[in-house]
Parts: sequence; structure tokens; C-alpha cells
Amino acid sequence: MIFTRKTLKLLNYRLKSIAVARLSAHRCLQSSASGEVPSVEVKFSNGRNMSISSGKLARFANGTAVCQMGDTAVMVTAVAKPKPTPGQNFMPLVVDYRLKNAASGRIPMNFMRRELGPSEKEILSARLIDRSLRPLFNKDYRTETQLVCNMLAMDAVHSPDILAINAASMALSLSDIPWNGPIGAVRVGLSDGEVLINPTRRELQSSQLDLVVSATKQNLVVMLEGKGNVVLMQDLLKAIKQGTREAQFIIQEIERLQKAYGRKKREVESPNRVDPELQEAVRSMCEMRLREIFQDANHDKISRDNAVNEVRSNVIDKVWSSYPDTEPGVIGEEFNQTCRSIFRELIFERNYRCDGRDYDTLRNISCQVDMYKPLHGSALFQRGQTQVFCTVSLDSPESAMKLDSLAALDSGGLKAKNFMLHYEFPPYATGEVGRIGPLGRRELGHGALAERSLLPTLPHDYPFTVRLTSEVLESNGSSSMASVCGGSLALMDAGVPVSAPAAGVAIGLVTKYENDDTKHLQDYRILTDILGIEDYMGDMDMKVAGTRKGFTAIQADLKVPGIPLKVVMESLQKATDAKSKILDIMAEAIREPRKYPKDSWPVSETISVEPHQRSQLIGPSGLHMKRIYLETGATLTAADESHFAVFAPSQAAMDEAKELIEGYMVKERIPDLEFGGIYTAKVTELRDTGVMVILYPSMPPALLHNSQLDQRKIGHPSALGLEVGQDIQVKYFGRDPVSGFMRLSRKVLQGPALGIPRSLNKAAGENGT
Repeated sequence: MIFTRKTLKLLNYRLKSIAVARLSAHRCLQSSASGEVPSVEVKFSNGRNMSISSGKLARFANGTAVCQMGDTAVMVTAVAKPKPTPGQNFMPLVVDYRLKNAASGRIPMNFMRRELGPSEKEILSARLIDRSLRPLFNKDYRTETQLVCNMLAMDAVHSPDILAINAASMALSLSDIPWNGPIGAVRVGLSDGEVLINPTRRELQSSQLDLVVSATKQNLVVMLEGKGNVVLMQDLLKAIKQGTREAQFIIQEIERLQKAYGRKKREVESPNRVDPELQEAVRSMCEMRLREIFQDANHDKISRDNAVNEVRSNVIDKVWSSYPDTEPGVIGEEFNQTCRSIFRELIFERNYRCDGRDYDTLRNISCQVDMYKPLHGSALFQRGQTQVFCTVSLDSPESAMKLDSLAALDSGGLKAKNFMLHYEFPPYATGEVGRIGPLGRRELGHGALAERSLLPTLPHDYPFTVRLTSEVLESNGSSSMASVCGGSLALMDAGVPVSAPAAGVAIGLVTKYENDDTKHLQDYRILTDILGIEDYMGDMDMKVAGTRKGFTAIQADLKVPGIPLKVVMESLQKATDAKSKILDIMAEAIREPRKYPKDSWPVSETISVEPHQRSQLIGPSGLHMKRIYLETGATLTAADESHFAVFAPSQAAMDEAKELIEGYMVKERIPDLEFGGIYTAKVTELRDTGVMVILYPSMPPALLHNSQLDQRKIGHPSALGLEVGQDIQVKYFGRDPVSGFMRLSRKVLQGPALGIPRSLNKAAGENGT
């Protein structure tokens, strides 16, 4: 067999990779066999401990760690392919986070009785881990990497998402994957002005703040994610500072373990180095034109993108003709780097941005409410070229979203959500053609952020289920924060008694480091209300939402490996100032929840029903309730033994439903029947087994069996010439003690006269006297 040089090289590389993997696994097996399992114990300032270990489980992975707090344990494995995929121009990091029912001693309640697709909570937790780790990878790292978070055990006290972040940090630090960690993550709560580190679920229920802080060495913040019940700015700053300090305890212990057991990091294979002459050619051909484009404030999103794309095509064609051996993709990537560099340089050189604003100025904002009459509430929020249409739908409490057992456990025992915000981002929002299909992770994350921002302003005892839909019609940055502003306007237009209007804004950051060393920050610029291009070219996207009094949600994503606390504080201050200006503009459209009702608003009332009347209201097999719903659209729900909640889509439907209820609830006096009495009965139906008769108008038909119709044996009532509507004489023998059915007989009356027949009216009259 003849091997080519390329085949031999590939075979040699694969053999080396297998040998290295086996050697690493053999070392781990030897360490485990000798009883030596690398582990550390992290002690926080409040006395709580967290243990992180490695080397015992999943030893074929590049790195594995198990993080445990209390009885909750999470294992995270880190695996990377040996070589980067050719032509890859981004960092392909995948994080899989799954909450397993078996870890908490439960069985999934779906048809298959096993875990199916990822839930909303699992997707949001995976995004949380991804955003904490991604900034610390080398910018030239292009190898496909996967982190799998495996729940080993879960209690009802500690949240596993924080443990997963720290276990991932440990796994990457001990592995040979080139990662500039470690990081530490803590959850921060706030109760009565006191900061809580890694609070329990019970403590979180009474906490004003639920904040996740991820930080790296030198107190640099990497990621922020949190929600709060209108938290004051000084309390939020205190929580971020305390969380960053506590994260250093985790970092120190992981570093200590990394020095003793960490594997040597791989060399990052930098992409093909571009010839300096080609770099200079690209820059010289595009710099003046790009500077002119980025300084022209008359450009909007579309015209600016078209102008840049035209320059890109022109530069690639001309440079390729001069350097035919260079691939067009390499020239295009060099143009992108040059474009980003020029855009950032202009921000530092000038006091204005590409659209003519200074660093702190907001884009033009316009608001409109009550767009369409059939809607319960609606609003159109426009900020620059970002346009969001929000609608509010009010429905009965039965429309609340039921949570499964694991989601209810993670949400502190909440079994149903009566407020939902659904975020939609169709492709036409950016002028593109795309597929409209299942909800993506980005849409899910943006919707969850906007929902957290508005939830603290809603009343806890609101009698309706609220669904807020945010449809992005145009997008040029900060559409999730526009959803917060438009959603707050729509809620007030729908008459929802919110405690205060809420608004949101996105803050950007452009940094400059000494000699491209990310450890020494030389200069920076903080940008308020960023555009889409400023988000793409910049280093941070911090979304801040809240009322005029305080914060309700915060989310900070970075592209650099951490920023100082000073920059975080300045960004929050600028967000506070911008938030107040936005609320002033929103107040011009609607200042408070609408007081007078709309014709389309649903109504809800509670009616009292005596226990012995419940069967009259419900009807046989719920017949009366079904009829009320089909005829009026109103639904009845039993609140307790003597009260029913009535929900109707409008006041007219409520009035009609109450008329039907009153008709069913009329107290009809049932005559007392005398045992042995003879009554006139009316035949209502002929059956094979007998005839159905009634003794009074409102009586449910009772069966008079064939054996009691005549002294002769008959097979069918028609043999006696009986017809529907015919009156016959029957004798009453009370009710069956088991079934409760009436016992009637016609046969006993065919002998000598035993009594005087009684009609229904006569019986009722005698009983009434």
C-alpha cells in the first residue's frame, strides 16, 4: 500500500492525539487509584462553603470538575477538538445545560417519561455560562469546544447555575484548552440593606435583588445578570462590589489547584499572517473613504451599511488584482479588521459618534398608545431606527402558564406564571430574508430580560393573566430595552395598575489597551443608547432597566476579558441619567395607568353560591357552565366552597352571563312526595327497559321498569299502547337507599282500588298548606 505525504502526516497526527489522550487518561486513573482526588474548599465571608473537585469522573474529557454546595452537585466537562476547523472565523463554543429530574428524585411527567428538548430555564442558564466564559478565550482560538453541565444531585436550597459556572471555570483551567481564566461566579441577594452571598432559595424569595456576578483576577467584572424589586443605585453598586470580592476566593482556590494539577495549554494556532504590504495596501485604499462614511451623520443604518459594503467590494477587487495569490476571504477579513480599527479610532479622536451624537445623547424618541380599539392595550415605541409594537392581552387566571416540577422548584415554588412577555424578531426587522420558525435562543433571552424588567412593577394580586407581546418592526440596536419601554406603555394603556412606569437603555464601551495587552486599560469611552454598529464594533453591551426610583434588571455582556469596577459604576450612572430622560418622554404619551375602561376590556367578578346550590349552578356534568361559556364566553372557576370567580371578555358578556346564572339559581321548591301515595305521571320517553316519567315539571325523568308496568310480563312498553305525553297513574315507594332513584309502580294499581290518585299540583298544594 502506498501512502502519500499528506496521508502519512494526517495519520501521524492522529496517532499522536490518541497517545496524548491515553496518557492523560492514564495519569488521571493513577491519581484516582492512589486515592488522590484534586479538590478545594472555597470559604466565603458569610461562613458558607463550596467544594470543587476533579479527576474522579469523566476522565476522557479534556477537563472535568464537580462543584458542590449543600446537597446540590454539578459536573461540567470541557472537550475540544484537536484541530480548528479550516475556514472558521469565529469561536465555536457550545454550552449544554440540562436540569435532570433524576437529580432531584423525580420522574418527568410527559408522555415519554424522560427529558425532552431544553426548557426556557435551561437555555437561559446555558447562555449565562457562555457569556461568563467566552470573553476569556483567545481571539485567535477557532477550535470547536463543548461544555456539558450534568446535574448529579439537586436539593431545594441551592441553585445549580452558579455551581455550573464555577465548575466550568475549573474544568477549563485544568484542561489543555487555551483559556485565560479562571473566573469566579457568585449570586448576590439583598435583604434589609444587607448583602447576601449565594443565598438559599428561601432567602431569595424575600430578597430585593437576585444578581449573578462573574469576575476574574484583579477584581475585573466579566458578566452581570440580575433582577431586582426597584433596587436603589447605591445598593446595586454595593452588591456588585461585594460579589466581585467574593469571587476572588473562588479564583484563588482554582489557581492553586491549576498550578498543582493543570495540564499544559495548547498553542493557539493563529490564522494565516497577512503580509504587511497587503495590510498597508488595504488600509491605504479604504481609510479615507471609511473615515468619510463614519463621520457623515446623514447616513442611516441602511445607507451606511451599503456604503461600507461598496468600499469592501472595491478594495477586495483591487487588492486581489495586485495580490492574486491571496484568497479574497483573507482580504475581506483584513478589511473587516481595518474597518473596526478606524471606527474605534474615530470615537477617541472626536467627541461625536457616527450618527452625530455625543457620548451621552439619546436618539430621537416617539411614543404612541391605544393604536387599535379591539386591543386591550397597545403601544408603538420608536427610538432612532429601532421600532417596537407592543400589545397586551388580558385573560382569566386559568390561562396562566403552568410550570413543571423542576421549573417550579427553581422559581421558588411558583407553580404558574400570570405574566408573560413574548419577544418576536422577524427577519424584515433588519431588511433581510429569513425563515420564521421555532423560537431562537436570542429571542428567548431578550424576552426573558424584558420580562424581568417589567415584572416588579405589576401588582401581585392582579385578577387577570397578562400576556405582553413585543414585535420588533425595525432594529438598529437595543430592541430588548425598547421592548421594556413599549411594554410599560402598553400595560398602562391596558389599565394594568403598575406601580410606576419602567424604561430601559443600552450602554456601550470602547476601550484602548497598552500594546494590545488586555491587562492594562489605557483609555475608554462610554456610549449611551448604542446603535447596532456600535454594539458590533464595541466591547460591551450593558442593558439597564428600571423605574425612576431604582433598577429592576441589568445585563452586561463583554468582549474583553473583564473591566474595572470604576467603568461599571460610571456606566450605571450614565444609564440612570438616560433612564430618567426616557421616562420624561414616555410621560408625554401616557403618565399613569388608564382609569376609564375600554369596551374591549375583560371584567372579573366574584359571586356567592350556597353549598347546596352548587349543583344547580354547575348542572349535570357541568352542562350549565359549558352553556354559559358557549353563549357568552364567560368562564366560572370555583374559588372556594361558597364563591365562584366569573371572568368575561367584556361587560356586556358579563351581564348576559349573570342573567343565565340567576336563571339557574332560582330556588324552585320541590314538592314532598308521600310514601305510598298515588300520583299522576307523564311519559317522556319509551325505552326497551321501561318508560321515563316525571311527576312534576322540573323533575329529572325517572325510570318505570317493564316489570312494574303491568301484572302481565311484557317485553316492551309499546305492547301496552303507551305513548310519549300520556298520563298514567303510579304509586310512589320512596327512593332506593343505594342509588337514590325513585321507586315507582303501576302494576300494584291494577288490583282493587287502594287509594285516590293525586296530581302534582294537588300534592304541591297540600304540602304547601
